[in-house]
Amino acid sequence: QVQLMESGGGSVETGGSLSLSCAVSGFTRNDYCLAWFRQAPGEEREGVAGIEADGTYYAPSVKGRFTISQDNAKKTLNLQMNNLKPEDSGMYYCGADPSGRYCYTLRSVLMTHWGQGTQVTVSS
Repeated sequence: QVQLMESGGGSVETGGSLSLSCAVSGFTRNDYCLAWFRQAPGEEREGVAGIEADGTYYAPSVKGRFTISQDNAKKTLNLQMNNLKPEDSGMYYCGADPSGRYCYTLRSVLMTHWGQGTQVTVSS
């Protein structure tokens, strides 16, 4: 049974940093896609960053500021967020796509498993 659980959200001022983690369990394959998404009130869930065997992928709005990584045992997905802006605020979710074929698209509809989310608030 695949399970994802996020942690590490919080509040920070503009220009600050936060680190998110997602505990991953239950995968039996190594070619899956893991990704971070965020959703502001009244907005659609948008892809932020993804990682799979062939590389990492970022939304243009966060490239150069966010870094996605996965530990060697592939049990934790991480997102380091630097130079945060108010528009980065929202509920952050980690998602998983066992097929891993279209990770680079960062499309939420491809994810088959989700964590419960963690709130990130950036004040101006």
